[in-house]
Amino acid sequence: MRSWWGWGTVDQAVGDAECVQLAGQLPGLPDTPLPVPDPADLALPAPRCHPPESLAPLCTTSNADRASHAYGKAYRDVVRALHRELPSPPDVVAYPRDERDIASLIDWAADAGLAVVPYGGGSSVVGGVEYRGERPWLSLDLSTMDQILDVDTTSRAIRVQAGTLGPALEDQLRPHGLTLRHFPQSFEFSSVGGWLATRAGGHYATLHTHIDDFVESLRVMTPSGTSESLRVPASGAGPSPDRFFLGSEGILGVITEAWLRVQDRPVRKASRSVSFPSFTDGLTAMRAIVQSGLYPANCRLLDQGEAALSGASTDGSSVLVLGFESAHFPVASQLDAAVELAREHGGTPAEPSDNDDSAVGSWRSAFLRMPYLRDGLARMSAIVETFETACTWDRAEKLYTTVRDDVGSAVRRLTGSPGMINCRVTHAYPDGPAPYFTVIAAGQRGSEVAMWDDIKAAANESLLANRATITHHHAVGRDHAASYEQQRPDPFAAALRHAKAALDPSGVMNPGVLGI
Repeated sequence: MRSWWGWGTVDQAVGDAECVQLAGQLPGLPDTPLPVPDPADLALPAPRCHPPESLAPLCTTSNADRASHAYGKAYRDVVRALHRELPSPPDVVAYPRDERDIASLIDWAADAGLAVVPYGGGSSVVGGVEYRGERPWLSLDLSTMDQILDVDTTSRAIRVQAGTLGPALEDQLRPHGLTLRHFPQSFEFSSVGGWLATRAGGHYATLHTHIDDFVESLRVMTPSGTSESLRVPASGAGPSPDRFFLGSEGILGVITEAWLRVQDRPVRKASRSVSFPSFTDGLTAMRAIVQSGLYPANCRLLDQGEAALSGASTDGSSVLVLGFESAHFPVASQLDAAVELAREHGGTPAEPSDNDDSAVGSWRSAFLRMPYLRDGLARMSAIVETFETACTWDRAEKLYTTVRDDVGSAVRRLTGSPGMINCRVTHAYPDGPAPYFTVIAAGQRGSEVAMWDDIKAAANESLLANRATITHHHAVGRDHAASYEQQRPDPFAAALRHAKAALDPSGVMNPGVLGI
């Protein structure tokens, strides 16, 4: 069963005793965790609208559905849910079965003056699936549209419905010996449509890092009609219609289907970790590897704090996690070449092993478990959240130092203690890295969201001052809208507003996202 308030499934959530144990590492936190509310006991405001009889079978106004669709899964979402702060849940949650249902629901929303917020897996961490305006609103959940409709084994591509979650997608591909090879950390609980609408980044650190790289064509239902791009491997015919909707976050319409490039499932894999005396040394080695043309599937650099937190290091080292895989060719020589480059730049490789070395295994386990631990600490009123960015290599070291200093100053000002600010580089390109920061600090019960918002504001200001993007793969949503407006060129902003007006003349589609 999915957790309505926190990450993942109920059975994987951190228990009360472990919450208290985790909080023992931070000073000044309460002795007991916040209780998890039962959605049946929530006093939600009454729905302000009701669907017409023809649409009623698709819709629900139950407490459980409305509460679980009120927020995404960011730290501030989790804390608000724990404090029973749900002043504006969706008035109606709808589960369309097909495009005809979607069109009917959008038409009703336009006639009735509702806002429509598309909902994939609900894993947004930037306020992308909530609504903060005054209108009644409809949460449009596409989870019943979850099938691969066509498999083209000759061209190695699939046509898939947007509501398909990651595991269901891979389960349907497995009999064909295929994989999409797109594994964001939210893989279990996020959908194809959500990946496309937010330009999601996957687990793989080089080459095909974003869902954009897999798209052949998109089908999108807008209030003004259906857009379906020509399915071809590439085209130079004007601005790309697919790029127009990729990253649009539901403000222009609802992505319903996509043709995506898939690959043969890898059967050859090799991984190894390399330790560095400093994060700077690790960055230099990482740059050498990705600029060499080796393109490892995994190329993640953990700073000293992140390596210690994940159990990948116990001696204060930074750790580079390397991995290669292929469906057709041996990869040992590629791994050896990458390790040798790392050694030339001051790295100390772990001893070769037929299995994952301990640092690689520790990092992978911590990576998958971290969202649940975050929720456990949130129940103890700790502040635990992440933000990510990207910059060019010439600014990487300064960005790392400055962001840690700026965010650290905000943490000390708000909490009286330095807290913990760690970093890992999740993706690496020939021209720059994508640093991903984790903040852990002692909060004050009842003030957690306000404290995090202040810390987040300091982080955003630091990123913009250092000419780094406000987000590499977490999207804009509502939480990043103000910073996105500073990053976005004015002529493009004007064009986007006009496109919104043309495709969504009633302004019903996800208002407020992208600052539009």
